[in-house]
Amino acid sequence: MMQWEKLISAKRWGVENSETQDHDKARSQFQKDYDRLIFSSPFRRLQNKTQVFPLPGSVFVHNRLTHSLEVASVGRSLGTIFYNNLKKQEPDVDTRLPLISEVGNMVAAACLAHDMGNPAFGHSGESALSRYFTDGDGARYRDQLTDEQWHDLIHFEGNANAFRLLTHAFTGKGNGAFALTYTTLASIVKYPCAAIAGHVKGNIHQKKYGFFQSEQGSFQNIADELGLLKSSDHPLIYKRHPLVYLVEAADDICYSIIDLEDAHRLKILSYDKIKELLMPICNSTRMSNWLESEFEDEDAKVSIMRAKAINNLINACSQLFMANQEDILSGNFNMGLTDALEEPYLTPWKEISKISVAKIYNYQSVVQIEVAGYKVMAGLLEEFIPAVLQNNSAYHKKLIQLIPKQFITNKPDLYSKIQSVLDFVSGMTDLYAVEVYRNIKGISFPAIH
Repeated sequence: MMQWEKLISAKRWGVENSETQDHDKARSQFQKDYDRLIFSSPFRRLQNKTQVFPLPGSVFVHNRLTHSLEVASVGRSLGTIFYNNLKKQEPDVDTRLPLISEVGNMVAAACLAHDMGNPAFGHSGESALSRYFTDGDGARYRDQLTDEQWHDLIHFEGNANAFRLLTHAFTGKGNGAFALTYTTLASIVKYPCAAIAGHVKGNIHQKKYGFFQSEQGSFQNIADELGLLKSSDHPLIYKRHPLVYLVEAADDICYSIIDLEDAHRLKILSYDKIKELLMPICNSTRMSNWLESEFEDEDAKVSIMRAKAINNLINACSQLFMANQEDILSGNFNMGLTDALEEPYLTPWKEISKISVAKIYNYQSVVQIEVAGYKVMAGLLEEFIPAVLQNNSAYHKKLIQLIPKQFITNKPDLYSKIQSVLDFVSGMTDLYAVEVYRNIKGISFPAIH
C-alpha cells in the first residue's frame, strides 16, 4: 500500500542536490510550482489552443488556458476538503504529515499543468499527429524504431507530452526544466505506464499512457522516490498517484459542466435544455422557482446553476475520495471519481455526457476545426520531419531555420529527431500552426514587419 509519508515530497526535479531549495516566507514549495507554471510561456500559449469550440469568435468560449484555470480552482477545493476531512479523523495529522496541509496547492498546480502538452486543435490534434505515422508518410519509419518507440508515435498523448515538457532539458533552457516538485509531477500523470502497455480497456491506470520512452527513466525515478506501486517492469507500469484522482475529477467536472455553458452562449443548446440537465445535479427543490423569480437574464441563471452543480459535484467526489482511501492507496480503485458517482448525481451526469457527445462535440463548427486540424498538423509534419532527418537540400535547410533552437537536438537517432519535430509542432497554438502551414505550403506569404 502507498503511504502519504512518501507520496508527498517537496523534492524538485533536476535540482535535487541544489542549495536553492530554501524556505520562502511568502510561498510554500507547492505554491511555487503553481506560480512557475502560471508565469510560463507554454502555459500562456494555452490561451490560443482550442478547448472545444473554434477560436477566436465574437462570443466568449473557453480555451485551454481558461479551462486550466477553472480546473485548478476546482482542484484546490477538492484537495483542501480532503485535508480538512483527514484532520477531522486525525487531529494531529500535521505532525505525522508536515506537508499535508498543502494538498490543495499540490492539486491546483497539477491541474494548471494537466493540458500543457496538448497540441493545437483539441484532441483532434493528437489524432492528427498519430495519423501521420499510421496512415501517412511517417509509416515508412516503422522498421527503424523499436516497438516501444513506435507506440509513442502512433498514439501521441498530450498527457505524456506534458510530462516531457515539464521534465525534459530543452536546448538552452537549463538542466532543471521547470524544476517542479516530485509530487506535482506525479499528480499530472493520469496513466502511469509506457505507451506499449496502454489502451487497456477497463483499467484506469492503463487507459492511455503517461510517459514517452524518452522520459521513462525520469518517471521511474519519481515514482520510486514517492513509493508508487509498480505492476510491471517490462513494460513499465505503475499505479497512479492518489492525487491524480482529484486532478482528474476537477477536469471532468469542469469540462462536462462548463461545455454546457459555452453551448448555451453559442445557442447550440436552449436554456430549457440546460436547466433540464443541470437542475438534477443542483439537487434543490427551491432553486428553480428562485431563479425564475429573481433573474431575467438567461446567462446569469445558467451561471448560477453551473456554480451550484460544480459545488455539489466537488462535495460528492470529495466524499468518494475519502471513503475509498484504502482502495486508492492500494492501487485497487479502478475508476475515476466521477464514474463512481451515486444518485442523485449519477443519472444526470450520464445524460450530460450523452448530450455533449451528440449535440456539442459533433456540432458542425467543432467538426470543421477538427478536420482542419488534421490537414494542418499532418502538413507540418510532412515538411519538417523529412527536413530534420535528411537535411540534404537548400529547401530543408531553410525549413530547419524556422525551428527554434530549443527544439533542435544533437542526438543522432531517428526517434530523438522525430521527437524534436513533435516538440515544435505540438507546442504551436492554433493560429500559429495555421500561419506556418499556409506560409510553407505557399498558400499565403508572410508579412514583413
